[in-house]
Amino acid sequence: MSKRNSPPPGAADRAPVVFLADRAGGAVEEMDKPDCDPARLHNTYAQFPLVNTVVAGWQLTYRRQLRPQLEADRLNTLLDVGCGGGDVARALAHWAAKDGFRLRITAIDPDARAYAYARAQPPVPGLVFRRAFSSELVDEGQRFDLVISNHVLHHLTTPELLGLLADSAQLASRAAVHSDIERHRLAYALFSAGTLPFFHRSYIRRDGLTSIRRSYTATELQAAVPAAWTVQRQPPFRNLLVYTPDGPGRA
Repeated sequence: MSKRNSPPPGAADRAPVVFLADRAGGAVEEMDKPDCDPARLHNTYAQFPLVNTVVAGWQLTYRRQLRPQLEADRLNTLLDVGCGGGDVARALAHWAAKDGFRLRITAIDPDARAYAYARAQPPVPGLVFRRAFSSELVDEGQRFDLVISNHVLHHLTTPELLGLLADSAQLASRAAVHSDIERHRLAYALFSAGTLPFFHRSYIRRDGLTSIRRSYTATELQAAVPAAWTVQRQPPFRNLLVYTPDGPGRA
């Protein structure tokens, strides 16, 4: 991943909202650094379930985008790309089971630290973790009913983004849904204020603010992806990048 020099400590927290006019694609998140503090990284993974529950909106995405694609009379499959600590995959497994669907989830992440943390958590029926890139699964000839990711798109260079989308189109037989933050001044202000009293021993606040700065607006994201992909805005401050094999824009 192409990166510029990192800002001085605390600069992400202090970044004026006016900087959000342009995407800070070269900003660096602390937890992406190979030499980041292991204790803070562990705390960050441990706090992701709470943060994602509040800001990521996956329960709504599950109800609107994923659940309609599931079938009650068969084993459904889902791939979670860049799963981090695995909290989204665990939540999806819980919701699908509660709704009576059989769902086998493969959650992948190339980062050995994320993989180790995810594997160390209590097992969930039907959920497996792998340390892998999506391209490796394409090379293996694998297919899944659904392909998802959470907060991955803004981490990628343009070639990496297009590579992920190409992989997703080959891996997904029904739909792919990549969920990410929509860059917005109010999102930055709310996250900055809401996290200020908390998360002092993790990278949640600093990296969260950096993530917002790195993220796309809906217009920017639509312009950056192939025509087969559609950006759907999901309030508050979410971009869902959606692909269906028989959707508009297919050759």
